[in-house]
Order: sequence, then C-alpha cells, then structure tokens
Amino acid sequence: MFEAAELGHKLRKAEFEEAVPDLRAQILQAQHQLKQTNSPLIIIVSGVQGAGKGGVVNRLNEWMDTRYIDTYAYWETSDEEEERPYNWRYWRTLPPRGETGILFGGWYSAELIDRGYEADDMSVIDSELSRIVDYERMLAVDGAVIVKFWYHLPRKVQRARLARLSEDERSYWRMAAKYAGRKKEFAKFSVLGERIIRATDTGLAPWHIIEATDSRYRDLTTGQVVLHALQRALAQDKSAARRDETVPPGPIVDADHATVLDKVDLSRSLLKDEYKKKLAGYQHKLNALSWEAYRLRRACVLVFEGWDASGKGGAIRRVTAATDARITRAIAVAAPTDEERAHHYLWRFWRHIPRAGHLLIFDRSWYGRVLVERVERFAAEDEWQRAYREINNFEQQLVEKGIVLVKYWLHIDQDEQLRRFKEREQTPHKQHKITEEDWRNREKWGDYERAVNDMVARTSTDYAPWTLVAGNDKKYARVEVLKTLCGALEAALEAS
Repeated sequence: MFEAAELGHKLRKAEFEEAVPDLRAQILQAQHQLKQTNSPLIIIVSGVQGAGKGGVVNRLNEWMDTRYIDTYAYWETSDEEEERPYNWRYWRTLPPRGETGILFGGWYSAELIDRGYEADDMSVIDSELSRIVDYERMLAVDGAVIVKFWYHLPRKVQRARLARLSEDERSYWRMAAKYAGRKKEFAKFSVLGERIIRATDTGLAPWHIIEATDSRYRDLTTGQVVLHALQRALAQDKSAARRDETVPPGPIVDADHATVLDKVDLSRSLLKDEYKKKLAGYQHKLNALSWEAYRLRRACVLVFEGWDASGKGGAIRRVTAATDARITRAIAVAAPTDEERAHHYLWRFWRHIPRAGHLLIFDRSWYGRVLVERVERFAAEDEWQRAYREINNFEQQLVEKGIVLVKYWLHIDQDEQLRRFKEREQTPHKQHKITEEDWRNREKWGDYERAVNDMVARTSTDYAPWTLVAGNDKKYARVEVLKTLCGALEAALEAS
C-alpha cells in the first residue's frame, strides 16, 4: 500500500513559492464560503512517527483563517475522559457547521494504535474500526466533509529523522518512552497502518497517503487536498450528501394498526396508603443504591419519554427526592439552541454524559429525532430512519462503558390526557404547563402512536430495553419507575 509514498517525491523551493500564493487565496476564499453552508470540515492528521504532522498542521493554520479553525491533539487521556465512553472526547471537539476542525489522530488516536500494536488477536481492533466506519458515515451523511491524511516515510528516512529528533529537546514529547522502541519495528507499524487504512477508507471519508520525505511536497499536496475538500463541501447537494445506503426500510405498519402501547394495562393503580408505603420503601432503597453506585464508579442515565401530561415531571421528582443532589442532575430537553443546531443532533446529548458514579436524568431525549421531529417533519425521512441505528450504536457505547441505562415511556390514554389538560387550565400553579402546542399534538395522536411503536420495535435492545409504564394512575406510575430503577441498579451493581 505504501509503495506510492516511497517514490522520493520532491518539490523545489521556487516551485513551492510560486504555487503557494494562489493555493492559499483559493483556500481562504473557500473557507469563508464554507461559513454559509451546513457542512463542517473535519481534517484528521495521522501517520508514522517523525513525518512532520505538527509542521503540516502549523502550515494549515498559517494558510487558513484561524478564527474558524480549532485544532485538537489527544496526547493523554484525562480523568474525565477515562470515566466516559471512548468517543466522548471526539464528540466534544467536533467543529460546528461551516467551520473546520483539525484533529491530531482523531479517533485513530494513540489508544487505538497502542491496542493494535500490542494485540495478538486483531478481531477487537477490526470491531473498533467497523464502529469508526459507522461513525464517519453518520457524520458524513449529516453534511460533514471528512478528509484523512496518513503521512508516510520510507524506513531509512524515518530512522534518520527519529535519530535527529531524539537529540532535539523541542521534540522530546515525540520520543516518549512508549514510542522509543518502535523505530526498530517499522514493519509491524506499517502493517497496522495498512490494516487501519484498508478498513476505513470509504467514499464518504477517504484516506490520502502522502509521502512526507520532502516537507514542501508534503505541505503543498496537503493544501491541495484540503482545497478540494472545501470545494466538495461547497458543491455538495444537501439532499445528495445525506443519502445513505444503510438507511433501514420504512416504518413498521400492520393491517390492524395495533401497537405495543395497546398491551399496556392502564387500569393498574395503587391505593393512597399502599402508595405511600411503597414510595418510601423504594426511595430509601434507591438512595442506598445510588451511593453504592457512586462508590463503585457506575454512572446511571435515565431517559423519560411519554405523552404530554403523562406524569414525567412527577416521576422525575420522586427520583431526585431519593438521591443526593451532589451526584444527580436532571436535564429538560427543549428545542435545540443555535449552538446545538450547528452540530449533529446527538452532539448535545454526548456532551452531557455523566462522570463515573453520577446519575443523569433526561426529561425527553435523543428520541425526539424519531418522535416529534418525525411526526412534525422537522427531520427528513432518511434522517429519522437512520436515527434508529445511530441511537442503538450510541446506547451500546454507553452500556459498554458500564453506564446503567434505563428508558421509560409513560403511557396514558387520550381521555386521561384530556382530563389533565383541563385540570392544568383551571389550576393557577399548573397553567404554565399547558400550551397551544399541547392541544395541537393531540390531533396527531395516531401519528405519534405509530412513531412510538416503531421506536420501541427498533430500539428496545437487550442492553437498553424500554420500560412501558402505565400512567393513568400517577401513584402507580411513580412507584413503577422507582421499582424498575432499583432493579436495574441492583442487577448492575451485583455484576460489578
């Protein structure tokens, strides 16, 4: 694979200086035009040690407008990053639409290289590379333009360059202990690099292998590729950019229009005395379990979805009343802000993933993509169809990190909802809870019911199942939520 990057490419100084002004002007013009689009540009810089990756990034920052570029180097893993799923650090650093992010290594970071370098069984690495392909596809079909550079050096050139760098104090970090011996194992690293490139070189996120022997050739070639990527971002048709062959088939439709919600027994209820007794018992148990989860460093994420006026707020308050505010946080998800709209829809949820031992509650969540955004047509059909797979992948990463994920749909019937709506209108301290939008949503009950059915069918997995809670009786629903949460935490902590 690397033979074409060992041809001794070289550029004379005069040729370089003649080409740079026009290239730089075109890059700057395209970069400023990018600001008016929905496409972020993601540049990943990777390759062999000693290839001058830092020099390349410095050159790009010299040629481009640094006001619209963020550069990230993932040298070390912080405590915060260790406590969250692997991709959390990369979601946080994704550039907003219209801007550019330059990532040293990106998700092909030192951790991945280390695992592949030391692994006897490459199946784990291949699995991670497959997940990376899915991740890049997800970003690309959302509009991102991804360009990946792998800088290569012939073996003799790299050996000589690393010898010089080892004597240069300014380059000491490049010669960290864990890399010092690798200059003798060039072949093994080349095999790993080839495996990474072959597995993740796609039309949506291609690799560009560039010989780095001559810095002028390296930098000019990089600039030309970046210009082409910017032009591609400007030219791509928004709908074409979002087409994806992996989009699943259409919604699940049954001739009799039956849904999973029809199976929920809404007659379930609790008497007041029984409710008080069970509520106190489960809250006491939840308090103890939450502190045990904190001690064992097990985070917990709760997702509350349900009909308007189904009792999500009341159930959440019973959870927060049982746990310590220092380790509990609740987030009410509303319409996305300008900052959130400038990123992939999952970005605003990734950024809130809790630290180890903490409990996070989402009052509405990423499922808005396949519920309100689907029904109200805020998302195109291919967007919400893709979301089922994207959400399953997201939740799988949370669970693999040890996060306890519990998802609730609070279900009520239309008559009970109407009764609660009228009660809210007549009760002064509840009037803020009822809006014209709530009344409009009632008119689309059937559409939402079908959307919920598809959501449960496609995202209730063995690692993150849905709990459908009968909510006509608030007392029963609150106890059921606490009971289910205690059971999930207890099972997870016993397995720790």
